[in-house]
Amino acid sequence: MAMKVTAKKNEQVANMIFGSIYPHYLSRIEKNGRTKEELDQVICWFTGYSNDQLNSFLKEETTFRTFFENATIHANEHLIKGVVCGYRIEEIEDEFLLYKQCRQMEKLIDELAKGRKMEKILRQG
Repeated sequence: MAMKVTAKKNEQVANMIFGSIYPHYLSRIEKNGRTKEELDQVICWFTGYSNDQLNSFLKEETTFRTFFENATIHANEHLIKGVVCGYRIEEIEDEFLLYKQCRQMEKLIDELAKGRKMEKILRQG
């Protein structure tokens, strides 16, 4: 049984600083032999940001709220499915869009850490 997102949980995530979480993503994938370039490629694919934009978010203490509100989420985001941290992505309600997008991005990072091929992670064809 997948967990339910609450407004409180959504707010907690919204207020987290992207740059304080990013190093955890990075160490997780590097432990599994993947690179920062690959991590950035996955995040940029999902959010529509350039590497420069991504780097400025990392420097500026940007919250996840700002990070996702300004993103142009990839048209193939609906292909990102499965369970992350006990939440089934496709069952997260629309009112918790920010939380959903955060978990979708984490799912891509999970796949990267697990050694999945880049074209599969980037949902190409």
